[in-house]
Amino acid sequence: MRGRADRVERMERRTTGETAAPPPGGAAVPFVTDSPLDVERRRGVRRMKALATGMLLGVALVYVLATWARSSGIGGWTGYVAAAAEAGMVGALADWFAVTALFRRPMGLPIPHTAIIPTKKDQLGASLGEFVGENFLSGDVVRMRLRAVGIGGRLGTWLVQPEHAERVTAELATALRGALTVLRDSDVQAVVGEAITRRADAQEVAPGLGKLLERVVAEGGHRRAVDLVCLRAHDWLVEHNESVMQAVTGGAPGWTPRFVDRKVGDRVYKELLRFVTEMRDMPAHPARGALDRFLTDFAGDLQSDTDTRARVERVKSEVLGRGDVQDIIATAWASVRAMIVTAAEDERSELRQRARAAILSLGRRMVTDRRLRDKADGWLEDAAVYVVTTYRDEITSLITETVAGWDAEHTSRKIEAHIGRDLQFIRINGTVVGALAGLVIYTVSRVMGG
Repeated sequence: MRGRADRVERMERRTTGETAAPPPGGAAVPFVTDSPLDVERRRGVRRMKALATGMLLGVALVYVLATWARSSGIGGWTGYVAAAAEAGMVGALADWFAVTALFRRPMGLPIPHTAIIPTKKDQLGASLGEFVGENFLSGDVVRMRLRAVGIGGRLGTWLVQPEHAERVTAELATALRGALTVLRDSDVQAVVGEAITRRADAQEVAPGLGKLLERVVAEGGHRRAVDLVCLRAHDWLVEHNESVMQAVTGGAPGWTPRFVDRKVGDRVYKELLRFVTEMRDMPAHPARGALDRFLTDFAGDLQSDTDTRARVERVKSEVLGRGDVQDIIATAWASVRAMIVTAAEDERSELRQRARAAILSLGRRMVTDRRLRDKADGWLEDAAVYVVTTYRDEITSLITETVAGWDAEHTSRKIEAHIGRDLQFIRINGTVVGALAGLVIYTVSRVMGG
């Protein structure tokens, strides 16, 4: 009863295209449910089976009739026909057995070395994996095939087309937007802040600032800043006369008369205004020269004075450690990300246009520059060889384990659907060749026997 239940279950799986229960060592890997193409293949196999079986029955009938005719003394030619038909039957039966033994046990008999595919499925999978590994996943084979394809030249020819460059640009923009969307602002800010802090801590800034200041002073680049400061100071003094007067009189002793304080404040204000006005209008003012000498000396101290450099380093550490500096970094990243996302989404943005132009330029160079093509081919070959040689065992084990997980009976049906039609031609050819061989043998034996 159990055997009958198993057969019924297998018939149901044949109908639905499902796999057998998972093997003890792991889950079975299911086939895709039979497609209309699979159904058509099986229909073709059945037709060829019917044709091959029909030929076997035909030569059997011819043999019976020829044997009867020979025994009836109809003619000597009947012996030739009977011999050909007999050999044709033998050839047809032998090839039927050979073809059937690949997929199942002939007539259900437990004959050794039959049902080869179901019983040797795992060994076939291992052999297939080994064959693929040795003949397709070899570094030399992969390198030779890629070199013959010439991927660099083909890629350049493809990229030089404007529509293809536009497509690549759009895909890159989509990938960029996706990457920026996935990244968390807090993570990026932490990384950027740490990188800036680490780099600033690792490098002393005072000598670099000193060289920069020295060059600015030597080239007169600071004069515009001095002009601006003098102009703003003059305008401020003009607009805030009373503020200056109050500052001066407020600091005077309490025993001085008020009119004296006013006189002193007015005098101080006028002197300040005169001094700032002269500095504003006289490029050769002594105060400007003194400022130039001070900046020059300070630039030298930044480069050579130990105490000055140490003070700058302390100021640097204090500035980097402030929370508002980290807030500036966070704000800068948010602004940069928004700018990049906006530019990536806009087809007419400078970013997209430059990326498109770069891709077109790369395509043209790969078409015209043989050294660049060879270099690109070399990179691709090295990458492919590395992947193949490093992960060859994983790839071949994928084939082996996948085949091992297939249902044996369904595997046989799938393979038979793909190659069974050609195998039935073996039966047909066996019938024809057997008949011809039998006819030749009978003829030779008759000639030799006289």
